[in-house]
Amino acid sequence: MLGNKIYTVTEVTAYLKGLFRQDELLQDLWVSGEVSNYYHHSSGHCYFTLKDKESSMRAVLFKTYASKIPFQLENGLEVLARGNIDIYQVRGEYQLYIKEMELAGIGALHLAFEQLKKKLEEEGLFASEHKKAIPLLPEKIGIVTSPTGAAVKDILSVLERRFKGISVLISPARVQGEGAAEEIVDALHSIQKEGIDVVILARGGGSLEELWPFNEEKLARAIFTSTVPIISAVGHERDFTIADFVADLRAPTPSAAAEMVVKSRSELEEQVLNMKNRMMQSLQGKLMQARLDLKRLARRRIFLEPEDAVNVIRQRVDDCERRLEKQMSHIMSMEKERLFSRASRLEGLNPIKVMARGYSICRDQETGQVIKAAAELERGQIVELLFTRGVASARIEDIEE
Repeated sequence: MLGNKIYTVTEVTAYLKGLFRQDELLQDLWVSGEVSNYYHHSSGHCYFTLKDKESSMRAVLFKTYASKIPFQLENGLEVLARGNIDIYQVRGEYQLYIKEMELAGIGALHLAFEQLKKKLEEEGLFASEHKKAIPLLPEKIGIVTSPTGAAVKDILSVLERRFKGISVLISPARVQGEGAAEEIVDALHSIQKEGIDVVILARGGGSLEELWPFNEEKLARAIFTSTVPIISAVGHERDFTIADFVADLRAPTPSAAAEMVVKSRSELEEQVLNMKNRMMQSLQGKLMQARLDLKRLARRRIFLEPEDAVNVIRQRVDDCERRLEKQMSHIMSMEKERLFSRASRLEGLNPIKVMARGYSICRDQETGQVIKAAAELERGQIVELLFTRGVASARIEDIEE
């Protein structure tokens, strides 16, 4: 008992903390409630409140335990949480320190599946434009599965029956249990370096828990980034995994995947024969049509009387020649008239013609410059007088404006 002594808040809180730790019930119990005020800290720790209709309590989920929960916490989820109740001494509040958590009602794995499916679909990992085509006749097939499971035996049996002798490479991996997803991813990365044409990712049927490695995000992203096409053949026809949605092709069973990846030799031979027959029929039809066309052409007049066709062309040439001569004659006549007209105008401007009427040209003897006015002359200046016939020199004695 505390007695009558006066205690500090820290002392009282420490005392209550000790009482909580002495109570075996509070050290390991399951609590049901609805998640509210959820906060995911950057440290990885999760803080929230568990509540029911009448009460609420604080809860803490540290990073170590949060990483083991297969679903994403969010407000409104009804959960079952196992842990211990203790006092958080800084605030003097009691809270539930959670170590394990399950969903109440809907299964945790089912919720995790739906959450991841929605996330990857929004990122475009399921989009058809990212799907790679499965080769028609792969030379080398890769299989990622358990080497001891029934799936690999079924696939090999079908391949042997449909196309005996085809090259197959098995990359072994555990297909269930903790760490299986990492092994499958490693096997996928490894087998892509072996020059294969297509990969079958397979395992037999099982429960949701057993198939869970094929629902993990790391495997989904490894399938999406694969350099070769991947066929997902996980479980039975009714089973769907995240790998099915990301893969380039989904097969309902491993055996069905083997049938999808390669056609039987007899089917291929029959297809080749059908194609050969269709090609021969097509060629025969084209050859027959070509013969008919040749006969039709041979009956044309140009082939029966080729000289007539040449004579027609000769007549056209003659007509063209006559039209050309007529047009050239017309053009020459027009050009002559235009030339005579211009010559007449030029003759009218000839200074010799003007001088013939009694005029002369006066120019400076030294410079040869034509004198146009008396003002340009000086007394004693020697000038030349040009007549129609002959040239005379003169000295200027008198100038009169």
